[in-house]
Amino acid sequence: MLVAAENVVAELLAEVSTLGHAPRVIGVFRRDALPAGTRDVTLALWRVTDPGNVGTLLRTADAFGAAVSLSPECADPLGPRALRASAGAIFRVPLVEWNDAPSRCVALVAHGGVPLADVELEGPLTILVGSEREGLREALVTPCHKATIPLPGEAESLNVAAAGAIALYELSRRSLL
Repeated sequence: MLVAAENVVAELLAEVSTLGHAPRVIGVFRRDALPAGTRDVTLALWRVTDPGNVGTLLRTADAFGAAVSLSPECADPLGPRALRASAGAIFRVPLVEWNDAPSRCVALVAHGGVPLADVELEGPLTILVGSEREGLREALVTPCHKATIPLPGEAESLNVAAAGAIALYELSRRSLL
C-alpha cells in the first residue's frame, strides 16, 4: 500500500525517515510478500554485511534477470540503506533460499582463479560472491569453479558489488541471461 505524503503530517514523515529530507511517498508491505522463485542464474551473497552492497547487488540482479540468495549474516535487504541502493529491485528480484540455489557454482575469488572470461557459464548456475573483509570460506569454494576477474591496474581487489556486476554482465555479454 502506498500513501501519498500529502495525507501524512510532514513532521511525522521527517521523524520516521532516515533521509535528510522527508520522502513524499512511503510504502507499507508485508515481509512475506517479497518475490520468491528461481531463475537460471542466482547471485549468491556470502556474508555481505554492507547494506549498500546488498542493495546494489539486488539492483544489478534485477537489471540482468538473475535471482539472489542471501546467506545468514548478510545485511538486511529491507534496511533503509539496502532499500535505497536496490532502487525497488527488492520487490522484483526472486529471493532463493541459500540451500536452494543451483548446485553448479562459480566462486569469484580475488586471486588464483581462472579468468572469468575463460570459465564455462552455461546452464543453471550460482555465482558466489563473498564479504570483502573475509572473502569466501574454502568449504564454500571447493565444490565450485574458481573464477577471478583480471585486474591490470594496481588495485588488490574489487568491491563485491562491482565484482558481482561484472560477472552478471559477462553472462549477459555471452547471451546466457
